[in-house]
Amino acid sequence: MNIRTDILVRVYIAFGFILVLAMAVLYQLFNVQVVEGAKWRTLAKKYSTKFVNVEAARGNIYSVDGSLLATSVPEYEVRIDLLAGGIEDDKVFFEKVDSLADEMSSFFGDKSSKQYARILREGRADKSRYTLLKRNVTHQQLKAVREFPIFNLGRYRGGLIAVPQNKRILPFQSLAKRTIGYKNDNVQPVGLEGAYSSFIDGESGRRLMQRIAGGVFVPVNQDDEIAPKEGADIISTIDINMQDVAQRALKKQLIASDADHGCVILMEVATGEIRAVANFSKTPSGNYEEQYNYAIAASQDPGSTFKLASYLSLLEDNKVDTNSMIATGDGTYRIPGHTIRDSHGSIGTVTVKKAFEESSNVAIAKMINAAYQNDQAKFSENLYNWGLNKKLMLQIPGEGTPVIKNPNNRSWNNKQSLPQMAYGYEMNITPLQMLAFYNAVANDGKYIAPIFVREIRRLGNTVEQFKARVINEKIVSDQTIKKAQALLEGVVTEGTGKGLASPLYRIAGKTGTAQVADANKGYKADKKYQASFCGYFPADNPKYSLIVVVNNPRKGTYYAASVAGPVFREIADRVYTSDVNMYNPLNGQKIVANAKMPEAKLGEKKATQNVFKAFGIKAAFGGSGEYVKIDSNSGLANKNIQVIEGSVPDVNGMGLKDALFVLGNSGLKTQVRGSGRVVRQSITAGTRVNKGVPIILDLQ
Repeated sequence: MNIRTDILVRVYIAFGFILVLAMAVLYQLFNVQVVEGAKWRTLAKKYSTKFVNVEAARGNIYSVDGSLLATSVPEYEVRIDLLAGGIEDDKVFFEKVDSLADEMSSFFGDKSSKQYARILREGRADKSRYTLLKRNVTHQQLKAVREFPIFNLGRYRGGLIAVPQNKRILPFQSLAKRTIGYKNDNVQPVGLEGAYSSFIDGESGRRLMQRIAGGVFVPVNQDDEIAPKEGADIISTIDINMQDVAQRALKKQLIASDADHGCVILMEVATGEIRAVANFSKTPSGNYEEQYNYAIAASQDPGSTFKLASYLSLLEDNKVDTNSMIATGDGTYRIPGHTIRDSHGSIGTVTVKKAFEESSNVAIAKMINAAYQNDQAKFSENLYNWGLNKKLMLQIPGEGTPVIKNPNNRSWNNKQSLPQMAYGYEMNITPLQMLAFYNAVANDGKYIAPIFVREIRRLGNTVEQFKARVINEKIVSDQTIKKAQALLEGVVTEGTGKGLASPLYRIAGKTGTAQVADANKGYKADKKYQASFCGYFPADNPKYSLIVVVNNPRKGTYYAASVAGPVFREIADRVYTSDVNMYNPLNGQKIVANAKMPEAKLGEKKATQNVFKAFGIKAAFGGSGEYVKIDSNSGLANKNIQVIEGSVPDVNGMGLKDALFVLGNSGLKTQVRGSGRVVRQSITAGTRVNKGVPIILDLQ
């Protein structure tokens, strides 16, 4: 055999070997993909791993006084790896399984011992490494569960798997519920939760999960591979005490009037900070609940509260003065296609000021018509220049769009629109937009947008601060503002709101009773009315502005002074008595030697000291307790309380707020009967108890 033939033989042999190898590979690929494909795909799924997001704890929402409005609390799913190292031996597992079932049943009370034992035994038979035992377990409960049989073998040997989840709770439940809002996927954001979700949400972590038999994914490691980052905290402008007052007063009036719905907004004049927002709707069951934020979203005819804007326009354009005379005739004013009427009949020929105080529709319609009939656009231009036609651009979503017409609108009627707008019809304004305008008058002409959030904090450090945005530095001249302020005071001292006058402080405001148009039938349907009162107090040095709106009261009268006015007065009274800064200083006043100390509830020592100091009263605060009661005869702190964990404190004499705080810190669950101060507690002070024990308080 020559060399050439030898080489060719070798090449053919090598090529044949490669060909055989290739055929073998192709065969094996075919075998794996087709013949045994189902087997290997099942195995791949069985042992596949993936990363999943770990939800971060959302940030808290606080009231302006530091009360917790919304927070996230950890909850857990309790699962068990029934093949864990400590119970791998059947003898160990079956010796302790019944004990674990007994503990679970006794502690949670949701299943019998036999049911828990069956779940554990069936899971063992199935070699389950991720058996669910209990959902919605609190952190305190989880701590107790860790000490149960099997679980107490250790972190890895006992097989306990705690799957963390975050639950959003509102400690004050319905208080400011709609303003706090919520954030749900695929739902339009609501309130602070929705508007500031980018801050509150935090940053999700990452956890490596592995698929085990049964298609269930379990954590590969006990700890997250990337720990989640908690969200930032929101400091709102809401005052929880004022919010409570507003909701109670509004709800009481809605029930008394059998109204469809209503809202209240309390705003600080200088800062624009919203202190309280209450919204209630009547449900089919007859109860009143927060379902819709009428305060910021309900855009409709404001009625007579809008007359303030009409009078400002007339005064600023020098069309009239407050002492000008206006004839109201027989209490009617006929315009083409419509007759405007004064609801209480004719008031004769009166001053412009008196016409405002008596809320005469005829007077303002005649004055606006006469002043702007030849230049109808001028009236709308004034309203536009002030900013009434624009949204307030609130920090929370859902603001209604204001509608202020002008002659260029297709719906404008040259004979009717101008006089109708004069007393608050043919337009749409939300209650908060109306309040912001009144607030501008109280604020000496400075028109500012309300705010709901004061600042954002992360780990105690301020991330961002907010102040009210100025819409219009000066809506009208100082002279016009002073006249408008006098008009608003006159309503309460001499006019339709004189039943609201207080002997302690002065109120300025305006009543408004408007007929509500039906969406389809207009004003020709069954008549429904909206009663409102908008104003501010104290009138001589405005601190708060306030609006009350009650829609479709069915019982009794529907006039604003009798429906919305009492709510305004009740809220104003409560706010005034609770805000020491609004009182006149007690200059030169002293308590004589033989006078008794003012009576004070048992309360937090530092707060009691501040109150006594504010009134210039000297009292001895001895002892080391956190809570004290001042004896009215001696002026000494005769009751000192030190909160000790695991021991029942003495809360007799405390107000409910302090009592709940003290008992909560002691780990007790409080049930309350009555109102006022604590006069009895069901568990004697000093008794040693476990956390979660219920205690009943009787208040009088």
